[in-house]
Amino acid sequence: MLDVAIVGGGICGLALARSLAAKGVSYALFEARDRLGGRVLTVENPTSGLRLDLGPTWFWPQTQGAITRLVGELGLEPFDQHDPGTALLMTDPEKAPAVQSAPGLHGGAQRLKGGMAALVAALAADLDPQTLHLGHVLRAVRDCGEAVELCFETGEGEIKIVARQLVLAVPPRLLDRDVAFAPTLPDFVSAAMRDTPTWMAASAKAVVGLADPPIWRAFGHSGNAFVVHDQAVLGEIFDACDAGAERGALGGFFALPPDSRAAFRSGLATLAKSQFAQLFGPSLDAGELHLQDWATENFTCTQADRAAGGAHPDYGARAFSQPLWNGKLFFGSSETAREGGGYVEGAINAAARIARHILPQQETPMTMEDVAGSPAERNARCLELFHEWVASRRAPAFAAYRQRLNFALSHGEREQLTQRAMLGAMEAIFADALSMIDELPFDHAGVAVERGRSDLTPKVQAAFDGFIQALLDAIIDFNRTSCALSNFPQEHKPAKDYVSATLRDIGAAWREFSLEANSRLIAKQRTPVDA
Repeated sequence: MLDVAIVGGGICGLALARSLAAKGVSYALFEARDRLGGRVLTVENPTSGLRLDLGPTWFWPQTQGAITRLVGELGLEPFDQHDPGTALLMTDPEKAPAVQSAPGLHGGAQRLKGGMAALVAALAADLDPQTLHLGHVLRAVRDCGEAVELCFETGEGEIKIVARQLVLAVPPRLLDRDVAFAPTLPDFVSAAMRDTPTWMAASAKAVVGLADPPIWRAFGHSGNAFVVHDQAVLGEIFDACDAGAERGALGGFFALPPDSRAAFRSGLATLAKSQFAQLFGPSLDAGELHLQDWATENFTCTQADRAAGGAHPDYGARAFSQPLWNGKLFFGSSETAREGGGYVEGAINAAARIARHILPQQETPMTMEDVAGSPAERNARCLELFHEWVASRRAPAFAAYRQRLNFALSHGEREQLTQRAMLGAMEAIFADALSMIDELPFDHAGVAVERGRSDLTPKVQAAFDGFIQALLDAIIDFNRTSCALSNFPQEHKPAKDYVSATLRDIGAAWREFSLEANSRLIAKQRTPVDA
């Protein structure tokens, strides 16, 4: 019998399999597609000789530690996303685009030599090929008491596998649509599965490669462009050259929603290439174009995802954080991660979380004994650690704001861009802060509670003193110099009433965080451990 069955051959499943293999745990990995990588998809472009990403493309070393460490560990070669130069902003299909300064538009993002598929290949290289099974579509899962039974649909018919533990490294919404669970999952888990959007599911991306060097750089352009008029085909465009830039390449995200893309399916590639050429010159007409519409992928997109839109979701629902079926059933995929959810970073963090459960000797949560001294001294140390953690989240909060803002712009959003992006970034920080409170071994025995409020609560709240205002100041400064926001006066230079409305929303999120933090601190009622 297998120790662990992993369903899903994307980054999360591969990273977990690599961790298990290193510890000698018997496992098998099952993937529905005929390739590994999931939403990571890198294509060869013969015209340019480049490998171009049609799925995840970037990672941010300053804020995404898990993927940065893994890239170094695997010996992969990162390089900076090209940003120097001016960006183009097209607001009218009949007029030439405006040229504006836009330094550091991608916020220090990096890419990988050979594309993101280089990460997939490096992870798979550490695995026994006989443990990898492609073309296996999971249809049913059953709790058998001491084990879990899986039923797969394959090209050779139905097969059943039994394992002691099961990891579902698949976006939760796909599992809710496609897999029958016996017994049925708790209502709160099923609801979380339905309510968790699959990242990228409704997106489409085009890349074009050239035989010639990137001509836009010769004219001082970065390759970044935003198209915000109603006839836009591609909403956001970026330089997709490799580190050497001997051949030119551009990438772009479609502004058209899934239904519109379906209506123009036969001419979609022509429309995309035409927009590249309109922005950066007729030489783009000679390029070789690749297009990937993730909304047409059954193993990525559900009907609910096709209808979805908006800002970056707040991933990492608590329903996915703990195993079910007496420790036999785990939920993975990037969407289950609190930190980096939706990105490759989140997939790696989800794999690490599951590995900590299956391989508890690797990284165990901090315990009371890890913080020496009396209960008061231990609580003081926990508060110190919490304050240090909050201080470390200032840069990631701003990076999260920019990522959410860019996502909203590339998806054609027009209203309350700053307000929604900042609120989403802060809500994610508050969710992570609650997780930190769970992990730190506060000892509430002997701590006073007055009118339902723990004496520890204001000390936890104090860690955020100045945090929101500093983030707001950084956002306003950034917005004033943003090329992408120059056509949105309310966002470019937010008025006082708009700033006040934004702060009211964040204030409501802060109150919710404070109440939940207070509840969790009081719940840490334990018998004091002698020093």
